[in-house]
Amino acid sequence: MSTILKPFRNLFSPVKPIPAGSYHFQAPQEDPRNYRLHLRVEEDGCGLLIVNASTVLHLNETAAEYAFYFINNTPAAEVAHNMSRRYSVDPEQASEDYRNFNERVLILIETPDLDPITFLDFNRQEPYSGTISAPYRVDCALTYQLPESHDPDYAPTKRVARELTTEEWLKVLDKTWHAGIPHVIFTGGEPTLREDLPQIIEHVEVNGQVSGLLTDGLRLADKDYFDSLLQTGLDHLLILLHPEIETTWKSLNNILEDDIFTAVHLTITHQNAHSVMDYLGRLANIGVKDISLSTNTHELDPALEAARNRTASLDMELVWDIPVPFSAHNPVAVEVESQEIEHPTGSGRAWIYIEPDGDVTPTQGDEQVLGNLLTDPWETIWTYS
Repeated sequence: MSTILKPFRNLFSPVKPIPAGSYHFQAPQEDPRNYRLHLRVEEDGCGLLIVNASTVLHLNETAAEYAFYFINNTPAAEVAHNMSRRYSVDPEQASEDYRNFNERVLILIETPDLDPITFLDFNRQEPYSGTISAPYRVDCALTYQLPESHDPDYAPTKRVARELTTEEWLKVLDKTWHAGIPHVIFTGGEPTLREDLPQIIEHVEVNGQVSGLLTDGLRLADKDYFDSLLQTGLDHLLILLHPEIETTWKSLNNILEDDIFTAVHLTITHQNAHSVMDYLGRLANIGVKDISLSTNTHELDPALEAARNRTASLDMELVWDIPVPFSAHNPVAVEVESQEIEHPTGSGRAWIYIEPDGDVTPTQGDEQVLGNLLTDPWETIWTYS
């Protein structure tokens, strides 16, 4: 009788997720691809897969389990058996799904210049949903210094009394890595004004985190300086476009010659609204593929919507959730408001923001201080676990 009932017990028994935690894999020295993988599995079985510290994939429970087997080099026959038993699927189908997963990961490993967040059609968990053990991203304002040519009002210098030293920033970044945060974006102010920026980025690369830089790009017109950043392992760039400054365009030409994912942010103002279509055309002509758009007032929402449509017609992708000034006024938010649909927000959950003195806030410009990551334990700052 017990033999007869066993299939029914398997059918109705809850499927237990793989153990929560962090898992790592480094390709053996003889593998010419020399790749590394980091997997973070949540309590609900969903996870994050970090490929070569350059691309973050959000995985649902099934995909996270395939990633777990991939990292542990589990034989394909054993994977098919386990997945068939746990999910009541045909072993041949489970084997095919695992083979397909492996092929996609290998494409990620071998393809340069990838989007830092998602690539290929992986079945992901819904953004910002579920219980997560740590944010997906941390935005680090290394400094609130700005070049002399910029309006000083753009940087909230009165919020902080000092800047962290190099060693203090390295300590803070180690805390984010040990907490399980896979993605770091360096911002400001203008982060390239910190002479230790290459050292800080390199430390993140050694940790295994994905690194991005939000900059006006003016220093990147210096090819030697730009190359020094690339050598640190920098994974992606967001350029805050100042279209009236020709050096910005020179920087973009430098950047687009290299294999690094680059998005360009353009803030639409009353002063430049009449020229936005020309700027977008010029960006498309030099090879920019990804655009971030915002305004500093709802009065310009019609211009923002027109720019969004122009971006689509030029076959450029729209980026909306990377930290930029006035990021609340972006094309996605405008469209959602017009349709009366709740717009998902990730501030304080999917990402957090660290000020130049180590204070942690939910997002850029938020007045709520959650603690100081230099002096406070991570457990007292993060309350979503």
